[in-house]
Amino acid sequence: MMLFTEVRGLPVLSADGDRRLGAVTSLTVDAPSGTVSHLRFRAGRLRGETVLAWDAVRSLGPGAARVAPVTPADAVPPGHELLGRRVLTEEGVERGTVLDVAFDPRDGRVLALFTTRGELPADRMTGLGDHALVVRTS
Repeated sequence: MMLFTEVRGLPVLSADGDRRLGAVTSLTVDAPSGTVSHLRFRAGRLRGETVLAWDAVRSLGPGAARVAPVTPADAVPPGHELLGRRVLTEEGVERGTVLDVAFDPRDGRVLALFTTRGELPADRMTGLGDHALVVRTS
C-alpha cells in the first residue's frame, strides 16, 4: 500500500533506470472503477506535463517510479486532482475534503480515501469532476 502524498515528487525513471524523466506531479483516478488510470509528471518547472497510462508504469515504490518508453498519448483524460477535492454524496451532502488516498502500487487499485471527516471505502466513489468527488452514501 502507498499513499498519494508519498508518490507526489518521486523521480520518474526509464524502465532500465538509466534516465531520469522528471518528477511525479499527480495520479489520475477513474472513480467508477476505483483505480489509478494515469501517472502525470513534469521534467521541469517550465516543461509541460507528461501523462502516461497506468499500464506504462513498470514499478512504483518509495524511491521512484519506473516507466515504459514515453510515447505521445492518443486521448488523455482531464486530470482532476483528487487530493484537496471536496467530497459530496449523490444527494449533495458535504462529506469533507480528501486529505490522502491509499492505493495498491502494483495494480493501481484505490483502497481507501482519507478525508477531513474520516475514512471512506474506495468502492463508494461514483464520479470525479471539476467541482467534487461524488460518493455513494452507503
